[in-house]
Amino acid sequence: MLPRANWKGSLKLAELTCPVALYSATSTSDRIAFHTINRETGHRVRRSFVDSETGEPVEPGDQVKGYEVDKNENVVLEPEEIAQARPQSDKTLTIEAFLDWAEIDTIYFDKPYYLSPSQSDASELFVLIREGLRKNKVAAIAKATLFRRARNVLISPHGDGLFAITLNFDYKVRAAQQAFDEIPEIKIEGEMLRLAKHIIDTKKGTFDPSTFQDRYEQALAEFVKAKLEGKPIAPPRKAREAKVVNLLDALRESAAMSERREKPATKKRAAPARKAKTAAARRKAS
Repeated sequence: MLPRANWKGSLKLAELTCPVALYSATSTSDRIAFHTINRETGHRVRRSFVDSETGEPVEPGDQVKGYEVDKNENVVLEPEEIAQARPQSDKTLTIEAFLDWAEIDTIYFDKPYYLSPSQSDASELFVLIREGLRKNKVAAIAKATLFRRARNVLISPHGDGLFAITLNFDYKVRAAQQAFDEIPEIKIEGEMLRLAKHIIDTKKGTFDPSTFQDRYEQALAEFVKAKLEGKPIAPPRKAREAKVVNLLDALRESAAMSERREKPATKKRAAPARKAKTAAARRKAS
């Protein structure tokens, strides 16, 4: 069943306009959700807003937004005043530039969406834009008003459609140096680098999201099932204490373990060849 579109409008490139629909690429509907329950009655608990000083309940009609400028001093904004600050939407994703993928910093990625044509007669133009991006190995930067906010959107080919991801504004992204300031300058070379390369080579794989497991969700599901069946919940296993070892020794041990894991597979592949060789020797002897 076709999912419900989060937004419908047009993708505009120069004088070309293509009707499109935007669909959320992620969902939280399969996550385990809990309600807050009154332990004594088993009834759900409802939240209510109260005055922080008087403790009296405040009705929805008496609640307004306020920006604190000093302790207990707020600038109050009425709902209609906040609405005036929201940008007007013309339901258009306007492509403003094309970028090489190498220029794009993924730290600015926000929320992913799928983009597809919303009308059958728009398919040809949609495919033209998609293939234009794919053949030239570029992504498009578009501007739009989405969900009552002005947003920048990165658009790129994805399968038969387009992938659109909203981008964070620069003021939202913290400078990396804030996190990296205290990392000392250390030069790694020689055997350490060779061992690290060996470990990486033996553990190379392919990107397969189906193998990713949400262990927290799995554990919650098991707990809920155990409760329903009246079974006790097993206590968590204690984590083993990590031993403090020399980095070079640890690399050597890791490399050795990787080689031991690889050897059984090599023996299995070589077995048919040895068997064939033995059979040939018997035939020759007879």
